[in-house]
Amino acid sequence: MAQASERDIRRTSSFRAAYEAALGRWPGPVESVDLPTPYGVTRVNRCGPAGAPPLVLLPGGGATSTVWGACVAAGAARAHRVHAVDLVGDPGLSMPASDRAIRSVGDLVGWLDAVLDGLGPHGPVTLAGHSYGAWIAAHYAALRPARLGRLVLLDPTQVFAGLRPGYVLRALPMLTRPTPDRIRSFLAWETRGAVLDPAWLRLQEESAGFPAVRPVTGPRPDLAGLAHPSGAGPRVDVLFAGLARCHDSGRAARVAREVLPGACVDVLPGVAHHALPLTAAEEIVRRLAR
Repeated sequence: MAQASERDIRRTSSFRAAYEAALGRWPGPVESVDLPTPYGVTRVNRCGPAGAPPLVLLPGGGATSTVWGACVAAGAARAHRVHAVDLVGDPGLSMPASDRAIRSVGDLVGWLDAVLDGLGPHGPVTLAGHSYGAWIAAHYAALRPARLGRLVLLDPTQVFAGLRPGYVLRALPMLTRPTPDRIRSFLAWETRGAVLDPAWLRLQEESAGFPAVRPVTGPRPDLAGLAHPSGAGPRVDVLFAGLARCHDSGRAARVAREVLPGACVDVLPGVAHHALPLTAAEEIVRRLAR
């Protein structure tokens, strides 16, 4: 038991060092805060003018809030107060409660309610998410439309299209028994060899030893309420990665336009799913500024 405990300590120290190294690449001062919620303490890294419109960013599964550094460097914090969130239960510095786990969409919504309450945002919130984070954001917008001024979905998974079986099969070894080599190999395959931030890539490899928590899964969000003809609810933008292996981006975009006829829906060519926040940051920030 002592040896296992020592390994855990070293693993935590190594992960934290990689996390801080990735966060250290963000430009300008970054304030890290720990917000109490009924489901545990949530780490939020924030930057930008304190009184600027709030932009809350949810990462993809396992990506941590540090994945948004490229967007911050591209100017996301010039016109917004950026709040980048570590998902509770995922790799990162959020700490799940020992007596209350997030097990359902309702729990996720309650957790995000508490996060937004803790942030005390000035003005309508822009909620943006990538991949699994976009799935969470879409569910939140469907159930709490009045709390948002804008919803931005970046290559959302399981929102407008299911996962391709080939992608799932390729990801299974990494998900069931993650190792640094398997994580690196999967990301190289999915991104088609895109050059990724080495500090973030190191953090991804360090997440192989992170305690596994089963993510919340469930049905696709019901976004019909966001397509109200009166224009009630948040403005919605959806950006798909043209080279995504996880789903058929063209088909997903067509479904998104049918479900949300008032939304701005585009497919960004030449970008893979996992690389989107890292390599298409300038395009993402340009769209956020519209």
